[in-house]
Amino acid sequence: MIHYDQFVLDNGLKVFVHEDNSTPIAAVNILYNVGSRDEDPNRTGFAHLFEHLMFGGSTNIPNYDEPLQKVGGENNAFTSPDITNYYITLPAANLETAFWLESDRMLSLSFDPQVLDVQQKVVIEEFKQRYLNQPYGDVWLKLRPLVYQAHPYRWATIGKDISHIENATLDDVRAFFYKYYLPNNAVLVVAGNVTTEQVKQLCAKWFAPIPAGEQYIRNVPKEPLQTAARKLEVSAKVPLNGLYKAYHMPGRFEAGYMATDLLSDMLGRSKSSRLYQQLLRDNPLFSNVGAYLTASDDPGLLIVQGTLNEGVSLEEADAAVEAVVDDFINQTVSEEELAKVKNQAEATLAFSEVELLNRAMNLAFAANAGDPEFVNQEAAQIQAVTPASIQEAARQVLRKENSSTLYYRREEAAA
Repeated sequence: MIHYDQFVLDNGLKVFVHEDNSTPIAAVNILYNVGSRDEDPNRTGFAHLFEHLMFGGSTNIPNYDEPLQKVGGENNAFTSPDITNYYITLPAANLETAFWLESDRMLSLSFDPQVLDVQQKVVIEEFKQRYLNQPYGDVWLKLRPLVYQAHPYRWATIGKDISHIENATLDDVRAFFYKYYLPNNAVLVVAGNVTTEQVKQLCAKWFAPIPAGEQYIRNVPKEPLQTAARKLEVSAKVPLNGLYKAYHMPGRFEAGYMATDLLSDMLGRSKSSRLYQQLLRDNPLFSNVGAYLTASDDPGLLIVQGTLNEGVSLEEADAAVEAVVDDFINQTVSEEELAKVKNQAEATLAFSEVELLNRAMNLAFAANAGDPEFVNQEAAQIQAVTPASIQEAARQVLRKENSSTLYYRREEAAA
């Protein structure tokens, strides 16, 4: 259970305080309600580029890291299709330093052409290294537009094309900042050896003077129901053939999500999972195989992926995966198998809540999704899943017509 107090500033900034006096540390997490799903299809990769730009200095603080390091703090950030998240951990005695840093760049980011040029080059290099020049690196660049026809999840967080980042201008950057990086489009969570009254005073000093902007109302196109199986074949110089299967499923805070989550664990989370037992141990078609979720706020994906052993065809491996999937659809799982993945999920949840920063982040995610109490409901949701609800999730999610399959063929070396 994560206990918290909450209040909202006049400028719309939503603030949550999680007091924990058992630690000398404080965590400050600020989440901006913007991700790659909010981008213009012709200007993708901006949310991720902006994550980099936010460390390029603000009007009053040209070097973000230096003052934080002087007080023993650390920071980082990440971008997802749904959000952009910035976080700081530091000694609680130095909490005000985090407020000073975060409020200054929310109020007055430095739009320095040199910073933009440097960060464009950094992101372009990341695009090349992680997505274009790495074996299987472009899988998501291929798979997303196969799976999503309308929703902006159809492009990766890095963007659709390098040219979108290369062509970004300072005017583009300013427009993005003043549309999304607003107090009324953010959630601030302060956790650790702090008090609510202390946080209120610091918010009044550092964040309250920042003016609100025009409220951002998200209006992204919904993905239509998929009614026929899709398939794509690509080839590249990779070590082994790869198989990727994607199934549409409920969003992270929607009904049916938890049953699908546990279903994916039974399919391919560990060495006791069905895919591992049947297709790697008993009938070694794969060198590795697993299943996982994208866990996105809007309806996301259950992914089955694996690389094949030498001599195994993609068609044979695909048929074997389909047979495992059909078992879920046609047979009710046992209480024992379900209890095992429930125990794994509850242990993962318990371990995640040990770390202060994880608690702060999870509270921010839940609050941004519409209800901070989501953060305290997960354990009950795990327990509420039954064998019948697993089978129902399988029938809804694992339908063949709900699948998109990518064959990633290895190019044979020229003689």
